Amino acid sequence: MTDPIILTDIDENGVATVTINRPDVHNAFNEHVISALDNAFKSLGDNEAVRVIVITGAGKSFSAGADLNWMKAAAEFSREENIADANGLSGMLATLNFCPKPTIALVNGAAFGGGVGLVSCCDIAIAVGGAKFSLSEVKLGLTPATISPYVIAAIGERAARRYFLTAERFDGLEAKRIGLVHETAPSIEEASALVDGLVTTMLANAPEAQAEAKDLIFAVSGKEITDDLRADTARRIAERRASVEAKEGLTAFLEKRRPKWSIG
Repeated sequence: MTDPIILTDIDENGVATVTINRPDVHNAFNEHVISALDNAFKSLGDNEAVRVIVITGAGKSFSAGADLNWMKAAAEFSREENIADANGLSGMLATLNFCPKPTIALVNGAAFGGGVGLVSCCDIAIAVGGAKFSLSEVKLGLTPATISPYVIAAIGERAARRYFLTAERFDGLEAKRIGLVHETAPSIEEASALVDGLVTTMLANAPEAQAEAKDLIFAVSGKEITDDLRADTARRIAERRASVEAKEGLTAFLEKRRPKWSIG
C-alpha cells in the first residue's frame, strides 16, 4: 500500500500538521493532491478540537507547484475539462485562505508556482532562509492565474509585476522583504522553533474571536470607509462583547487567571 499523499496529525493541544507527502516529486500538485488538501482543510476547519493548522512538505521541498505530468495531460483536455480542473485548484486555495482556523506555512524548502500560492493563503509564513521561491509559470508558457489573488494580496502589485514576469528565483530573505513570509531562520530546526512559539502564542487566545478577527480582515481590507462598513464593524464588536468568550476573557482578567481556552 502506498503512503498517503497528505499526512494529517492532530496533537493533544489541537495543533494540526498537514504535510504534503510526495517528496520524490518535490511535493508537486496533481488533481489527487489538490482534492486531498481541499478535504483536509475543510475537515480541519470544521473540527472544533483543532486550534491551529501548520502546513509543510515532506523531504527537502515545500512544494514545487504543479506536477508537470499532470500539466502535460491537461494540455490535451477540452476547454470544459480544463476549466473544471482549474476550478479544483482555485477551490482548494479558497478553502485554505478562508479557513476559520489560524494557519501557518512552515516553508522547509523550495516553493514554486502553486507552492507560493499555498504560502500566500496562510495567515503566517515562516521559511528557512535558504528556501527558494519562484513564480515560474511564464517559463512554461503559463500564468499564475488561480494563485494570483492570494499572491498579490501577500506581496503587492509592484513585486508581482516583477516576479510574475521574470520567473526569477529568490530566497527567504527576499520573500520576507516583499511580504511573502513573515520570518526566516537559518535551519529547519530554528524555523520549527519559531512556528512552535507562534502556536503557543495563539493557543492563549480565544478561538472563536480568532475566527471572527480573520473574517473581519476579509470584510474590511480594501474597502471604502462608508456608513455601511462602519455599521458592520460596530455590529461585529457589539455582538462579540456579548459573547461567552468575551465574558470569560474579562472575568479571567479581573480574577487574574488564565481563561478557559488558554493552553500551555
